[in-house]
Amino acid sequence: MSSPNGPASGLPVRMPRPRQSGRHRRPEPAAAPEGAPALVLAVPGVPSAAVRSLAEEVVSIARSELPGLEAAIGFLEGDDTEYPALATVLTSAAALRAERYELAVAAGREVSAPTGPAAVVVPLLAGPDSAQMRLVRQAVMDGGNTAELTDVLGPHPLLAEALHVRLSEAGLARADRARLFTVATAADGIILATVGGEEAVQAAGITGMLLAARLAVPVMAAALDQEGSIASIADQLRAAGSEQLALAPYLIGPELADGLLDVASKEAGCAAAEPLGAYPAIGKLVLTQYTAALGIPPQQPQDAPSF
Repeated sequence: MSSPNGPASGLPVRMPRPRQSGRHRRPEPAAAPEGAPALVLAVPGVPSAAVRSLAEEVVSIARSELPGLEAAIGFLEGDDTEYPALATVLTSAAALRAERYELAVAAGREVSAPTGPAAVVVPLLAGPDSAQMRLVRQAVMDGGNTAELTDVLGPHPLLAEALHVRLSEAGLARADRARLFTVATAADGIILATVGGEEAVQAAGITGMLLAARLAVPVMAAALDQEGSIASIADQLRAAGSEQLALAPYLIGPELADGLLDVASKEAGCAAAEPLGAYPAIGKLVLTQYTAALGIPPQQPQDAPSF
């Protein structure tokens, strides 16, 4: 038996949700252009199941923001068995594009020969790291030079937000200025820890200023991979009046060597938050780098109410 609204199968019928009207409606999500190059996430560090899971979550966030996005993951230290190397992923992306073109021609479709990059490579790095970027560039060359390479993800206000969240999750910062005033372990000085030398420290300092504005406490950047850098910044913060410090990794995670954060935490004599990981802002920034490389305009946010 059926009804004018559909079959009466005994199961609920999922009807399409009507589009919200008015000036404050949520904008319809953009979709990836047909034939757009693949987004390839370049993952640094030693591959592991945990690193792969993190990278997959970042890619999933990017896909949710841009339906139809074709994405893949390439590891800078991949073994081409369990963890595909970046150069291999790029070679496969170029081959797949050529194969699709040949199939379209064979099917009689009027298509243009593919031009431009077969992939856009986005490094999974919060800040500059010359050693890691050399590996990425070499992989792009080894993959046939058919990919465009973007910059790293930061500095950016979204990374300051992510750092704030990680600190609050560890009980080292208030969630905001209006709530959780009873957090006894909230730090009054933050060491923003990064890797990549002086260039990375300077870039982290920009995001650090944004974090300081959010927390209303001093924030100073230091290099985990420079001997004495963490201890020196800790001494400077304490000399300036900070009594309870916290270590905030300005790192996503895969680029952080095992044990390095624990050593730095002991060196500074303070607790540490977790790395940024697959915080939603990381996936959004990866997509931002991809769309910027292709000249795709960013999605406009919904209008804010006027007061």
